[in-house]
Amino acid sequence: MNIWYTILFIEIIVIAFMIWIVWSTAVGAPWLPTSKSKVRKMLEFAKVGDGDIVYDLVSGDGRIIIMAAKDFGAKSVGIEADPVRQRWSMLMVRRHKLRDRVKVLRGNFFNFDIGDASVVTLYLGVGANNKLRNKLSEELKPGSRIVSHHFVLKDWEPVETDEEADLYLYKI
Repeated sequence: MNIWYTILFIEIIVIAFMIWIVWSTAVGAPWLPTSKSKVRKMLEFAKVGDGDIVYDLVSGDGRIIIMAAKDFGAKSVGIEADPVRQRWSMLMVRRHKLRDRVKVLRGNFFNFDIGDASVVTLYLGVGANNKLRNKLSEELKPGSRIVSHHFVLKDWEPVETDEEADLYLYKI
């Protein structure tokens, strides 16, 4: 009888995980955390500094916005639809004592004005990147930088490419 409870427990965990994956995919992109070394490369590639406001669209656990503030001196904003990851990000921001420099918003990034961003970081799929192009060109100021990890922005020419790191830098 005990084995049935174990099997039932495992099935519940698997089903919950599958629902979470499907939901994450439906709201934008499944969460694939970017390594800290890649985050650093992205921020260096975009030449982030203390005068910048960095937006991370689908910010996951907040590692990009935290590093942008902590190591590069920028103010940063993360937008995350998943309430669990958004709460986790907020905890990490508090842990690093960055509440005065970092905000974490919950929702779909299409519903937020990103016009004050000087740098936008992306690790989204092709479909999301293609839908995002109009928002970026309409809301960002001239000179704003966009750094995309792995996925290009269709019909946009990057001003710089790091093929080894799989990064693309665009300017408005």
